[in-house]
Amino acid sequence: MKRLSYHFIGIGGIGMSAIAQVMKEQGQVVSGSDRNYDKNIIPDVFSKLLAQGISVHPQDGSGITKDTDYVVISSAIEEDNQDIKRARFGNKKIIRRANLLAEMFNPMYGIAIGGTNGKTTVSCMVGYILDYAGLSPTIIVGGCVKNYANTSRLGNAKAGRSNIITIEADESDGSIVLYTPRISVITNVSKDHKTIEEISEMFVTLSQNTRDTLILNADCPHLKKINFQHKNIVTYGLHSSATIGAKNIINKLFQSTFTVDGHSFEINLPGIYNISNALAAIAVARCLNISNDTIAGALRQFKGVQRRMDIVGKIDGVTVIDDYAHNPEKVKAALNAVKLSYKRVIAIFQPHGYGPTHFMKKELADAFTSTLAPQDILFMPEIFYAGGTAEKNISSADIVEQINDGGKNAFFIEKREDIIPAIKQHVRAGDCILVMGARDNTLTGFCQKILHSLESH
Repeated sequence: MKRLSYHFIGIGGIGMSAIAQVMKEQGQVVSGSDRNYDKNIIPDVFSKLLAQGISVHPQDGSGITKDTDYVVISSAIEEDNQDIKRARFGNKKIIRRANLLAEMFNPMYGIAIGGTNGKTTVSCMVGYILDYAGLSPTIIVGGCVKNYANTSRLGNAKAGRSNIITIEADESDGSIVLYTPRISVITNVSKDHKTIEEISEMFVTLSQNTRDTLILNADCPHLKKINFQHKNIVTYGLHSSATIGAKNIINKLFQSTFTVDGHSFEINLPGIYNISNALAAIAVARCLNISNDTIAGALRQFKGVQRRMDIVGKIDGVTVIDDYAHNPEKVKAALNAVKLSYKRVIAIFQPHGYGPTHFMKKELADAFTSTLAPQDILFMPEIFYAGGTAEKNISSADIVEQINDGGKNAFFIEKREDIIPAIKQHVRAGDCILVMGARDNTLTGFCQKILHSLESH
């Protein structure tokens, strides 16, 4: 069979790089370009792709040659991109990332994990449990599993030898409706990129496309309102009479224990929400007849996902944590998790995208107003702009103003680097510095800069 050549525009993206790595492992010729590669941003991502034999090119059209069979694009790539122009000029087949993933996914025994919050962690847990159990699944997820990440692997993908494939199914671009899974999980519904009504509609379509088992979070009030017409529904939950429920919960910052049907489980992850995520993963594993002992062993060894409550470091009684929280529910969950163990939170939140921030302005302000304690402090830089066409009709300053009106301590500091001196002025032993934001791979480096600044404090 002829090896095909795929060129990924925006290969540094978490979803694009996952498919690219699996394609390469499956024997295809893979190349890509990325504007962050051109700017020498996130160099470790590209060095890991290069280490796997994936060639990375400037985004100037040079990566597309006469031998390129397919050019893969995400919904973020615009028509004036030089690679797109070269592809069109050369009559190359252009395929969207989501369609390519559907082509890989639908003929196999597919497990799709959807939901507004938690889907990345659940999909990573599911992939790891199946792999640990010896089922050799193909794993394509939107986060880097710490157990898999190393000097040459990002950790967001693994090509398996079986016909099982487990993916994170994204509703933010509507692509979730393309998949026809054997098993689906819907973790919850909340406003994020789209309205609750729009998201609910997509989840109904996913349920209709699900051939065997639909797994639902019984604790989500919005999911309860949706009339899922499915022959085989399994529910999980912390607070309800779900099919799979947790009892005897002991929840600490970075470790929780609980029982399900008398079997003990332990996770080394923060927050009550990760117990819920573990229940979803247990539900999937049970569908595949994996024993409770094997599931428990996998969960105990699962190290979590990068940028999901990552402790970057500790110094002089101050802890710096890096987290992907970007929508109101995730912000509340992250703040509540660290409050279990720290006297005070100094939060830095970088909103991403002008459209999403404008759409969720009130909900974001409410999340901080309702969760921050009087002694806590919030700093917000300007909204992260990833490029492309965007109407810049909102500023982080608008959200800060609302939070201040709610009686909480919030400060707008336009340039992110200028927040570091402000932190040094306020920080004291016992504080947790919690950095939150999505889609910006430089936030981890920013966390490290904060930590280094405290060393000279």
